[in-house]
Amino acid sequence: MREPVGDSPLDQAVKRLERAISQLEQRLSGHAGKAGAEGGGLFDQDRAKLEADLDQARVREKELEEAGAEASAALGRAIAEIKAALAGQPGDDVPSQTEEA
Repeated sequence: MREPVGDSPLDQAVKRLERAISQLEQRLSGHAGKAGAEGGGLFDQDRAKLEADLDQARVREKELEEAGAEASAALGRAIAEIKAALAGQPGDDVPSQTEEA
């Protein structure tokens, strides 16, 4: 790639510089495209991981809600048993003094 003989040394230097800049821009745009594709892949991986974590959290939430409902029912039964036991205490069957007189 010889430069035309009629160009001044300055013109030749400008043309070489323009070619070098053009080649550099092409290489940079190629690298930027690759980096963008890789970056998108990382974003997709992060998104997939977040979706999986969210699904696991929802499953855990349902399990905790079920366990809470079971615990609440068990407490309700225990309270009812305690109330029944307290209502049937021997001291409640003793007649009061007003009834004896």
